[in-house]
Amino acid sequence: MKRLALLPFVFLLAAAQAAETQPPWAEAARKAGVVLELPRWETTPTEIEASAARAMAEGDRRLDAIAALKPDQLDFRNTLAALDAAWDPVDTTSSRLSVIKETSPDPALREAARRALQKLQTWSVDAGFRQDVYRVIKAYAATNPKLEGEDAHLLEVILRDYRRNGMDLPEEKRKTLQKLKNRLNDLALEFRRNITDSHPKVIYTQEELEGVSQEFLDRVRDEKGRYAVDANVTWQVLEVLRNVANETTRKRLAEARTRRAMESNLPIFREMLHIRARIATLLGYANWADYRIEPRMAHDGRTALEFLQRLSKGLAPKFEAELERLRAFKVADTGDPTAQIRYWDVPYYKNRLLKRDYDIDQDALKVYFEMENTLRGMFGIFEEIFGLKIRQVEAPYKWVEDLRLYLVSDAAEGTPLGLIYMDLYPRDGKYNHFAQFGITPGRRLADGRYRRPVVALICNFPPGGENRPSLLTFDDLETLFHEFGHALHSVLTQANYGQFSGTSVPRDFVEAPSQMLENWVRDKKVLDRFAVDWRDGTSHIPAEVLDRMEAARKATMGIYYRRQLAFGLLDLALHDTTDPKVLDHFVEVSNRIMSQVYLPVPEKSALIASFGHLGGGYDAGYYGYAWADAIAADMASVFRHAPGGFLDKPTGMRLRREIYAVGGSRKIEDSIRAFLGRPRSLAPFFEYIGLPAGKAAD
Repeated sequence: MKRLALLPFVFLLAAAQAAETQPPWAEAARKAGVVLELPRWETTPTEIEASAARAMAEGDRRLDAIAALKPDQLDFRNTLAALDAAWDPVDTTSSRLSVIKETSPDPALREAARRALQKLQTWSVDAGFRQDVYRVIKAYAATNPKLEGEDAHLLEVILRDYRRNGMDLPEEKRKTLQKLKNRLNDLALEFRRNITDSHPKVIYTQEELEGVSQEFLDRVRDEKGRYAVDANVTWQVLEVLRNVANETTRKRLAEARTRRAMESNLPIFREMLHIRARIATLLGYANWADYRIEPRMAHDGRTALEFLQRLSKGLAPKFEAELERLRAFKVADTGDPTAQIRYWDVPYYKNRLLKRDYDIDQDALKVYFEMENTLRGMFGIFEEIFGLKIRQVEAPYKWVEDLRLYLVSDAAEGTPLGLIYMDLYPRDGKYNHFAQFGITPGRRLADGRYRRPVVALICNFPPGGENRPSLLTFDDLETLFHEFGHALHSVLTQANYGQFSGTSVPRDFVEAPSQMLENWVRDKKVLDRFAVDWRDGTSHIPAEVLDRMEAARKATMGIYYRRQLAFGLLDLALHDTTDPKVLDHFVEVSNRIMSQVYLPVPEKSALIASFGHLGGGYDAGYYGYAWADAIAADMASVFRHAPGGFLDKPTGMRLRREIYAVGGSRKIEDSIRAFLGRPRSLAPFFEYIGLPAGKAAD
């Protein structure tokens, strides 16, 4: 009896505790009919293994349900919509474990996540080859269902992807293809892990590092009192290459950086190239580039190649003139009239050019971009133009102490739209570049509610010092706006299906919305919102400095883009062929193209070994950066000519509605035209890079 009498009290206490632990967005989400939940993060290798097993079992259960359907039972909901939902358990688990693999301070967790991801990717490949599921989808398609909009697009994309997966091939070829794809996934994981785990240290004396800050010296001083620069940490590399006058110092670091992961990754990449070529041939494509590019805006390798070649040719005079300006510095420094600009010289002499001809000191500009001011300012700007509210909330679980979590809501209705983790600073074992990682994609659930997205921005900004906060370079500032653009693209989605959610758009468009936001940081009205000298809290960047910065930017765009184009061209050269001579000599081929289009690479280097983009995701797709840049410049021109400029809310809301919200749920050309209000134009891009209109197409 006593036990029964206590039950109501225990129930009420549990209910009260549950209410106290409800996240601050829970009530708003309930009222809006949306689901917004943080993932449950695995904290042990055993939990990781169990999560992967549960995800695969649930994925199998959902696919089995589709395969069991009878011909008279088929409808859109239980075939196409169900298929899109069937991938969700594995996709969300894979995304979460990818973050763990790239960010966990615990090597055992990173390794467990890597192993689990390998299993999950194998499951995904195998699931895509299930003939029993394909027969049901094909049977439903044969009924010629009357579909419209996103539903019709889903049918088109699913059938296309099944065709591209070789589902109509004879069984023996399908089995071969399945094995090849699984092997390729395994190799890609290993390739990327080897880059992350590579930490070549270059040891210097203090004299050899003359030109860097004392704070930098303090950071790279090792336990033996030496100065050890990590060639795999981008901000350390740039600090040295931009500021150290000693050419030997710069050369040694450039050599170390272009030799990262050579021993481990060269045999892996060779095998990957051969497998990609074989997969393309099995599927009836001329090469891997044609296969990979087919669903993108360019559609085939030839179109992508011609775009890069035309742009490279158009930029040639500007590129040569810019190199000559840098060479003049080296001639003056060395007294050698025949001195040439080398691969390791560009950051240093570019920095010299900015200081002398444009009176721009990149280090001096850092005082205007203190991290906290910058974040608050960026959030305020995006809140204004996109109709949002962004506020920091407490993360119940943190994989690192300084992890941040931000809630994004609709300002007018209060509807929670998504959550963004921000892991801002570098550390051992962490992914060493900048990227958005999806965690939970947006999608319409079976009960009609909408599940809002959760994403993570994994960054490596310079951390603060003992008596100084984190200060960003101008390049860092561009990167921050760029990466947050990816996050907005994800959390503002309204696409019904995970297939089209957020950044699930053609790969040669995915960078455009975020690249476009880089334009904001060059606008005086925008910068005045947050760019103040952190030491006095009042001084803004003078307008004439911004004018000089814009002139300086255009003064070196030839160098910047020829380097980007070199990466794109070598990528296509390795993937638009099945010739074993190219595939087996990929180091020589890639080094030669980089040397011809940009600058000769350091001797005995193999930059391809640490070219993480080609390990999976951007293979035969690096051209997409320049392709998307052209679209980004065109979209930015709409803001530039709007009444409110880059702070114009009607234009911002149109961007949110026609680009961010739509995602990949309709033809991307239709989305671009809907935002622009006209056909696409290359003129804004030519203006952006400092070329006369049409010059790059000559």
